[in-house]
Amino acid sequence: MFSPLADAPRIAGIAAGPGAAAGAETRPLTLALIIPTLNESGNIVRVLDQVRAVLNPAGIHYEIVVVDDSSSDGTGDLAAAEALKDSRIRLVVRKGERGLSGAVLDGWHSTAADVLGVMDADLQHPPELLPQLFQAIVDGRDLAIGSRYTAGGELGTWNPLRKLISVAAVRVTWPIQHRGARACDPMSGYFMVRRASIDGIEFQRSGFKLLLEVLVRGRIRSVKEIPFVFGSRYRGASKANFKVAWDYGLLLMRLYAARILRRN
Repeated sequence: MFSPLADAPRIAGIAAGPGAAAGAETRPLTLALIIPTLNESGNIVRVLDQVRAVLNPAGIHYEIVVVDDSSSDGTGDLAAAEALKDSRIRLVVRKGERGLSGAVLDGWHSTAADVLGVMDADLQHPPELLPQLFQAIVDGRDLAIGSRYTAGGELGTWNPLRKLISVAAVRVTWPIQHRGARACDPMSGYFMVRRASIDGIEFQRSGFKLLLEVLVRGRIRSVKEIPFVFGSRYRGASKANFKVAWDYGLLLMRLYAARILRRN
């Protein structure tokens, strides 16, 4: 079973994509799924069990990287115990730094997998969608998104004001997305991307909206959105706060400024 080393050399893994060179490597693509955590002791074992229950029968060569921001509730200890039972699980503990985007990037940097994924630890992202997301990459897409806004997707039990804010936050991204590879849900935290499409790009580490920057700055030629209904948090409290909104505003300004500079 695939178990990439933290110091393994990076690999492109693009043979399954469209336009692969003749004679290119055709081995199965490998997946690293990053699960960032901060005080998720009530959820982490359950989500690891469900992810493995979905990925194992799908025959995917994978590893799960739990990136914990030094949780005070024992989340890291629980993840470490699971890692001792299953070599496909790894724990990365970050000291003195917090933030979802930074945690995901540190997880991606720790693996040599061809396909890089991310999902929340609170089970608001249904693990059952993972094989479909991965298959979209195998079929040649650069990016596969679990989408709340494409046909068939829903925001779940959000109140009307929160839904309105979310819709507005999505619409302001439309002008800076690539015309040929726009996403209906650029704010999703549930996606997989081909490593070759983002390798070498330095992304903003603060904030929660890494996907938007991947869409705007990545070498993304094709996107597949797979609908899902955003679920209710299984246990624990949401991490959404004013700082999340502030970081998103800063990211938008940065991406718009970069687009204006490119035009000029």
